[in-house]
Amino acid sequence: MTEPYAHRRASAELTVLGADGHPLAHTDVMVAQTRHAFGFGCIGFDFVEHANGSRDESALADDWFGLFDLAILPFYWGDFEPERGRPDTARLQQTARWFRERGARVKGHPLVWHTVKVPWLDGVPLDEVERLVRDRVRRDVTDFAGLVDEWDTINEVVIMPDFVNEPDGIPNPITRLAQRLGRVEMVRLAVDEARAADPTARLLLNDFDLSADYERLIEAVLEAGIRLDAIGVQTHMHQGFRGAELLDIADRFGRFGLPVHFTETTIVSGELMPSEIVDLNDFQVETWPSTPEGEARQAHELEQHYRMLVGHPAVESITYFGITDRDAWLGAPAGLVRLDGTRKPGYDTLERLIRGEWWLAPTMLRTDESGRIRLSGFAGDYALSRADARADVTVPKGASEFTMTLR
Repeated sequence: MTEPYAHRRASAELTVLGADGHPLAHTDVMVAQTRHAFGFGCIGFDFVEHANGSRDESALADDWFGLFDLAILPFYWGDFEPERGRPDTARLQQTARWFRERGARVKGHPLVWHTVKVPWLDGVPLDEVERLVRDRVRRDVTDFAGLVDEWDTINEVVIMPDFVNEPDGIPNPITRLAQRLGRVEMVRLAVDEARAADPTARLLLNDFDLSADYERLIEAVLEAGIRLDAIGVQTHMHQGFRGAELLDIADRFGRFGLPVHFTETTIVSGELMPSEIVDLNDFQVETWPSTPEGEARQAHELEQHYRMLVGHPAVESITYFGITDRDAWLGAPAGLVRLDGTRKPGYDTLERLIRGEWWLAPTMLRTDESGRIRLSGFAGDYALSRADARADVTVPKGASEFTMTLR
């Protein structure tokens, strides 16, 4: 019988050397996991003010780092640069540094999107719109190279050429550009500019439309020679848990041979949104409370969601779209922490999995006569320590060998 999550696991033989370069035989060494290779992510929007010293979110930060090690920061153009030429670069750079100093990887979301539009782009000639979009992508990817590891490079392209949200029915500038260039060339624009600005960054195509239209778009993008690093799929489940459909989604989008990232996951802990609502943004309520019954359901569904997707070999990352109910998308009680700052049962469920069952807690191992120890756990980053000496190692999936010097 195959061991559960065998495709996530790593085994390594580590030869431990002392500062003098000789093997440390018959020596106790503390081994602790410090980060997963799998991307357990969550938006980090709540911590921009905290990281820049204008608001104290220490308790919420403890909750965030108690589960997650991939932070998503907001680059919605209309919010990031509401006044032309004055982007919010410095504050988000400081936020990215704050997360990285605490061991998290950082992702930017999104670079090109037709929503949260830039008001000053209205009325600009279309040739100039294209130049400004290209400039924006190059500028921000360059400014955040070394801080942001991956990007939702372009968001929701399936509906981009058809999107209308203006009172007069006139498409916004990004939509008009997509109408001129077509979907595939819009993707090329975003990916090529981002790739040129930072060749080391991982670039995603991301969408909520998980129909055959998205599959056809991906096929066309890849056939056009545009290189993607992963495929992003959104799963906001305000109308109910999708269950086994999630595995079908992973299968369908995993067939392209690229890692699948579940980029936007939410599961509510209150009443569900009515199923007849097509555009979730159309659902408007004054309050949407979390309930004990809803919280129990959320915890159960979170366990199903994470077990299924961590167990699927095509899936490389899951991002939960909000640690707290405060300022949650659409006001939904979808967070893992209540408005009063207390943890919901769903938080405890994920903690038991991510930092329990799938995590190697600090463990004392003793080297053999050749200074070797054998490590077994989920692929990821590990720290070895003895007295004041420490070494860090990234252990990939499968079997490997390393020589480590404790200094």
